[in-house]
Amino acid sequence: MASLLQWQCHPFEGFTPHALYEMLQLRDRVFVLEQQSIYGDVDGIDLHCHHLLGRDDQGRLLGYARLIAPGVKYPDATAIGRVVLEPAARGKGLGNQLLAEAVAHSLRLYPGAPIMLSAQTAAQGLYERFGFVAVSAPYDDGGILHVDMRRSTLAA
Repeated sequence: MASLLQWQCHPFEGFTPHALYEMLQLRDRVFVLEQQSIYGDVDGIDLHCHHLLGRDDQGRLLGYARLIAPGVKYPDATAIGRVVLEPAARGKGLGNQLLAEAVAHSLRLYPGAPIMLSAQTAAQGLYERFGFVAVSAPYDDGGILHVDMRRSTLAA
């Protein structure tokens, strides 16, 4: 059984310089270095998001996702993006915790809005367990196959 992480969710202005650096470092380490996906990670959207950070009992950042308001990325839906776990923390159930927290915070922040995300096809099953349904064919995004997924407001 995975230990529970401590979750914090705040707008961009809630970052300290150290915490912002730590978050960007985690995203870079996983998306750019590990997955060798070359794309503009710092895309301007972070400024308009809430940021969900999961830390262990020693304060280390192990999980992260950004929560995007309706109208920023999709006209009628909120979005969850940049979902990432520290490589050493994988395989311990923390991905389920991260996604559960991301969905719960999205529903609180943007009540009544469906939730969209762009899932790596390898992780599609995880998102399906949280009520997400594929709404596109697979496509290449930064050298990795993705599929657009949507969770209706009625999903459990």
